[in-house]
Amino acid sequence: MKKSGEIIYAFLFGCFLYSLIEIAARGFTHWSMTLTGGICFSYIYHITNGSKMSLVRKCAAGAVFITSVEFLVGIYDNIIMKWNVWDYSDMPANILGQICLPFSLLWFLLCFAGCFLSRVINKKLTAQ
Repeated sequence: MKKSGEIIYAFLFGCFLYSLIEIAARGFTHWSMTLTGGICFSYIYHITNGSKMSLVRKCAAGAVFITSVEFLVGIYDNIIMKWNVWDYSDMPANILGQICLPFSLLWFLLCFAGCFLSRVINKKLTAQ
């Protein structure tokens, strides 16, 4: 069982890291994406340090989780609130313009880095 401090740290790290990635890639981010990044990295941290699954399975589980959260946040942000945070309508294999296959594959690949970072963070936090 993870200490609540570890999950809070992972959440804040994910908020910061995802915001940096999005600003580097698009030039801006949205506060809801900052929170989404924190939620998703917390999950990656949890499965990396609390599961005996293989790395590939962890990354697949992470990609499914991230895609699911992205879909739910997209429905709220983009369809209900009409904030137009993103639109994947022009991407192949998209669902309602909120998720798409190319980004799900990208999340899978980024989960490898997320698992690595989660291990490093866990070692630093538990060594204290």
